[in-house]
Amino acid sequence: MLHTTRAIVLKTIRHGDNTIVLKALTQALGTRSILVRTGRKGGVTGASLQPLSRLEVVLRESAEKELLTLQELRVAEPYESLPFDAVRGTLALFVQEILYRTLHGESADAELYAFVEEALRAMDCAPDVSHFPLVLLVRYSEVLGFLPAAPGPDERWFDLLEGEFMVQGLRYGHLMGPPLSDHLAALLPVGFDQLSDLGIPADERRELLDRLLLYFRMHVEGLGEIRSPAILHDVLG
Repeated sequence: MLHTTRAIVLKTIRHGDNTIVLKALTQALGTRSILVRTGRKGGVTGASLQPLSRLEVVLRESAEKELLTLQELRVAEPYESLPFDAVRGTLALFVQEILYRTLHGESADAELYAFVEEALRAMDCAPDVSHFPLVLLVRYSEVLGFLPAAPGPDERWFDLLEGEFMVQGLRYGHLMGPPLSDHLAALLPVGFDQLSDLGIPADERRELLDRLLLYFRMHVEGLGEIRSPAILHDVLG
């Protein structure tokens, strides 16, 4: 059976002398592993398989084979700024690592796919990307099902384990107080089209990013330690 679908490259793994296994988020089939021929004789070139490349592919699915097989490929949406911008390139490493560690479902999810495409367009084209990692994680927590509810009056402490705002001292836990909790509350309704409207100081952005990654580790099974935030701290100030 053949499937034509959009796909976003998550990772490539060497499989043989002229083949690789491509891990990709597909619009029609969820997150799948795909066998790809490489090389000069009719194979796919590495340039089109860079992490987060946005493709349109034709895939062959067989009941006898665990892997899908790539039949055709084209770049569906080339990046405009990413290849020429070191900051956006660093953001791409961060996004790729987050997605690769969290996307595992082999079923189509239209909301998830639309979110990832929207995030990648913002990463590539938004005039100011200094707050992009924070907005990405907050919006992604909504897609994954653990976006916190907005705080009530006097609830200025956020419990990362419980995933809710509370009045200081109400209970013990992994608490994050102001001003970081206030910044998180302000980010809850923010979309990728509002990146330029935010004004969180650089040192507080860095600390809030680390806390949000801890929040993800608490709520996403098997996420583990994300390696790229240290680089983000350097390039985003």
